[in-house]
This record gives sequence, structure tokens and C-alpha cells, in this order.
Amino acid sequence: MIAYKYPAEKATTVVKDIIVNIGRTGVFTPLAIFEPTLVAGSVVSKATLHNMDQIERLGIKIGDTVVIEKAGDVIPKVVEVLHRLRTGREKKFKMPEICPVCEGEIEKKEMGDNKETSVAYFCINKKCPAKNERYLEHFVKVFDIYELGPKVLKRFKDEGLITDAADIFTLTKEDISILERFGEKSAENIVKEINEKKKISLARFIWALGILHVGEETARDLATHFGTLENLIKISHRSDMGESKIIEIENIGPAVTKSLYEFFNDKNNLHFLDKLKERGVVIKKEEKRVSGKLEGKTFVLTGTLENMSREIAKEKILKLGGKVSGSVSSHISYVVAGSEAGSKLKNAEKLGVKILNEEEFSNMLN
Repeated sequence: MIAYKYPAEKATTVVKDIIVNIGRTGVFTPLAIFEPTLVAGSVVSKATLHNMDQIERLGIKIGDTVVIEKAGDVIPKVVEVLHRLRTGREKKFKMPEICPVCEGEIEKKEMGDNKETSVAYFCINKKCPAKNERYLEHFVKVFDIYELGPKVLKRFKDEGLITDAADIFTLTKEDISILERFGEKSAENIVKEINEKKKISLARFIWALGILHVGEETARDLATHFGTLENLIKISHRSDMGESKIIEIENIGPAVTKSLYEFFNDKNNLHFLDKLKERGVVIKKEEKRVSGKLEGKTFVLTGTLENMSREIAKEKILKLGGKVSGSVSSHISYVVAGSEAGSKLKNAEKLGVKILNEEEFSNMLN
């Protein structure tokens, strides 16, 4: 059998502007705004430039003509700047000296490991509206509160119904139904879903907190190691004891330890945790992982599975001692491919990683 692999389709466009997006942790991410251009079947008008190091590597300026492509035929990215087409009117991009949203102070930090580091810019104002807005979106997404999309959250903030994520759990049908474009039925559905999602696993709760460097996998490792939020807070509260206890967890280093120490020693964050408990949020105790037949195996899930959701598949893998990763590398044991699998499947084929269909995966679980 022969597999034909074609290079990604490329196109040229002009960079109209470079703006800054502010994430939930306050990090600044430069975003290139293009003349709308057709590439790989869809019109592209923007692409992330990640950080200042990437901008300097590319040598990109506002007004430049650039070559773009879609990584994995999905995510737009700038691959080259056509310097010979410069007119002299191009402008160099500079990071803002203050936060463009709240005008708060900016702090520069080195990110990454010893092999590869980059400088990131952060807004350090804890009450920055941009950070708060992104954080709310992240929080409800992790809690699986699907009725609260970004526009609904923004409306609730603008109307003064919520100021932080804990306020979500105080919303009533009467609060929402009086708003324009919100009827009694939609208000009822929102409140019902919020109440149904008050109980959450410790791993997902830690992830929902949006602690710097603590993503889904790290949150799960912390949850299974410490078992309760109280244990994690107790260890993180002391930098000397906390560092030794946390660093001994596989795949967790000094950057995560520092973030945990800073987060759980902030009175505002501890007050927020108390508010969540007062409003009825229940954190389920995390069970210790036991050795199982998938011990030492790491899986990546891609595409849609017919007989189970990806969340259920993930839980089954973890209960049998396996691990789940969000990206494909040569260290992955298996990629489970459902229907409409995307770039992860292509990467697995390229790296020679074993691919399982849903039936093979189910047989392995059973």
C-alpha cells in the first residue's frame, strides 16, 4: 500500500495589523490580522504569533507580505516573510508598555524548560476585565456548563449579575428571565444546568482554577497524588515543604510548584475557594490510581467515538492505570481514532504509533 502525503497548501497575504489578546492567566499573545485570504478551502484573516520570540524569528512587521499555511490543514500560521516585497512603509511591532484593557502593570517572565525558553508578557492586575472574562469562559467550559457561552457570560457581567465564577452558582430563574432576550424557559434551563454541575471531580476542579502552568494532565496528577483539595493547599502553603512534596510527582517541576505556592498563598484566591464552597460546589474526593492492565501505556483520543464519549473513554483508561495525552509524539503507546479523526491521526501514522479503532479499543478495555 502507498500513502501519498502532500505539502500543506500555502498562500500569500498582507499583515494589516498585529494586536494583542489577553488570556485567562494574563499572558499577552500577539495576533496577526491579514487581508482575508483563501487557503486550504477556507478564508483566513488572522493567526497567532505566539510571543515576541516568534515575531523576532520571523522578522515580521505590520504591512509585510507573508506566506501562510494551515498546520495540519486546520490552524493558520505564518511560515515566511517576503522581505523583498517591502516598500519601506512597514512598521515594527512593540509589546504594549501597559495592559491595553485595564492599563495595569506588565511583568516579563521566562517561560519553558531548560532546553527552550521564551519571554512572555503578563498583565499582573488580578481584577483585569480581560483576564476575568477569559477565566469565566475557561471555568464554565471545565465545569461542562454548556448553557453559559461567552456572549451569555459577558451579558451577565455587564448586567452586574456576576463578578466572578463563584457568582454563577447564585443565579436564579428570576435574575435571568427579566433580561431582554431571555425567556422563562431559557432561564430555567440555565439554572437547572448550573445546579446539576455543582458536583465536580478534584482533577477538573483544579484545572478549572486556571492556575498558571496547571493544565488538564497536571491537574489530574496533582489530584491523584493528594486526594483532596485541603491536602494540596496544606502542602502548597509552605514553599519549603511544598516544593519537595510536589516536585516528587512525575512530570511536575519548579514552574508548577511556584505557581501553586503563589496561587494558594493569595488571600483573594482562598476567599474565592470559600465562596465556591458556600455556594454549594462539591469537590469529589479523588481515588488513588491503582495498577491495572494499562499501566505504563499512554493514549491519545481523536475523532468521535460511537458508543462512549471521550470523557468516559478517558476515565476508563485512567481507572485501568493508563494515561491520556492531548498530543501525539513518539512516546505515545496508542492513538484511538474515532470517526472524523483529524491531524492527530495523521501525526500518528507519520510517527508509526499504533492506531486503534473503537472496537479494538473496547476489546482492550474489556
